Amino acid sequence: MAHGTARIGKDRYRTEIEVGRHKLISDEPPALGGGAVGPAPYDLLLASLGACTAITLRMYADRKDWPLISVEVGLRLSGGPGAMHIDRTLTIAGLDDAQKARLADIAERTPVTLTLKGGLPITTTLA
Repeated sequence: MAHGTARIGKDRYRTEIEVGRHKLISDEPPALGGGAVGPAPYDLLLASLGACTAITLRMYADRKDWPLISVEVGLRLSGGPGAMHIDRTLTIAGLDDAQKARLADIAERTPVTLTLKGGLPITTTLA
């Protein structure tokens, strides 16, 4: 399965992230005391959901040999603690209405979608 590490030093909120063989930077916006040198943590959460949705829909369309030109996944996180909500909008080019409806149905069952909807236990230990 996936593995990663996040490291923060004295550079305010700039965080170096390693996930597999990829390196990313996350930060908070200036309004929260950061330098905005990378996406904020919730931005990364939306990016994960968007990527998983787009990839899953492309895989499905490819398996069905559908003439999918593109999928754009628009995401918006709203609400506060205990009442957060993600709105997802799919813009699909190259398919008929029935195929688009099928992809919208598939989007509800992508791996990251199901993880977010179901919740995920997290265990924290000290090294």
